[in-house]
Amino acid sequence: MRFALIAALAACAAASPASTPPEQLFRQAVEAQKRGDLDTAIRAYRELLAQQPNVVEVRANLGAALSQAGRYDEAIAEYKKALALKDVPQLHMNLGLAYYKKGDYVSAGNEFAPLLKLAPDDAKLATLAGDSAARQGHFDEAIRDLEPAAQAHPDDLGVAWVLGSALIRAGHAKQGLPLVERAATRDNSAEADVLAGEACLELNQFEKARDYASAALKIDRKAAGAYTLRGKALQFLNEYPEAKADLTQALAEDPNDYDAHVTLAAIYNTDRDLAAAQTHIDAALRLKPDASLAVFERARIERSEGKLEAAAKDFEAVEKQDPNWLQPHIDLAALYYRLHRPEDGARERAIVDKLNVTNMGTSVPARSH
Repeated sequence: MRFALIAALAACAAASPASTPPEQLFRQAVEAQKRGDLDTAIRAYRELLAQQPNVVEVRANLGAALSQAGRYDEAIAEYKKALALKDVPQLHMNLGLAYYKKGDYVSAGNEFAPLLKLAPDDAKLATLAGDSAARQGHFDEAIRDLEPAAQAHPDDLGVAWVLGSALIRAGHAKQGLPLVERAATRDNSAEADVLAGEACLELNQFEKARDYASAALKIDRKAAGAYTLRGKALQFLNEYPEAKADLTQALAEDPNDYDAHVTLAAIYNTDRDLAAAQTHIDAALRLKPDASLAVFERARIERSEGKLEAAAKDFEAVEKQDPNWLQPHIDLAALYYRLHRPEDGARERAIVDKLNVTNMGTSVPARSH
């Protein structure tokens, strides 16, 4: 390939003499690219292509230099032109990387998918394909992409991180947590600590969730989600003043943090500060009008205020949306008896008994309440 490139450049020199021979211009471009002088490299590659536009290697190098410079749209255009000249897997890989760095995960995944079929246990390729799928919310697809590479490369932290993340987001926290914990331990990553903590919270491991959040904040005091995570864990540990402080800090950094608002509403309701609870639940419902947890917390506030009929309607709405959540059935059963609706209360008690039997021996994910 190197000989073919030199021959093409020599032909270019013969056909169109230039002040700098093409072979020398190419070497200058490559050396500039290696030392990080991307502007010089890009100018040299463009000058070469003006003389000989059909040299694939030059166009591919130009695409790489543009991508290194963060000029992803231009890089994508050059890779596509190179592919029109010669369709090879490495150019698809480079094109996929440019899309990935640009944040176009749909197009990136479209480039990575055919390559992954040819090399399903390639760790780098599987990580990129899996992460592209996960960033689109396609967690099951990400898991399928990553499992062969995870088996072939059990010590690869990139594979472990992306696979563990996808497993947790797909609702398989128990399987995903060890993978993310490995990445968090060995990579000193605040993001990994937060994700591990979120998985621990889902598994009702509240002390570990708190500790992971604290570890993330030691690495980065602005770690996304860390204050909210620790505040939620502290709520379940009944450490309400500390939880309030963390959740208030979370809202100072992001006033639209739904989880912080709904958890603060629960804590203030427990403290019987109903005005503060209402303020936060209103904010949570503005962000997610139909979220079952927010409607549940509004029902609890309404019950505390003596608005029993309104509370019953909200609890019923939560039940309809999430019929296997035990706590609303418990609360609604008691509320029906207070409303002198014993038949409805008895029906809810029967549902509670059935769910208790179903959940026996299993870990029910924690919720703020």
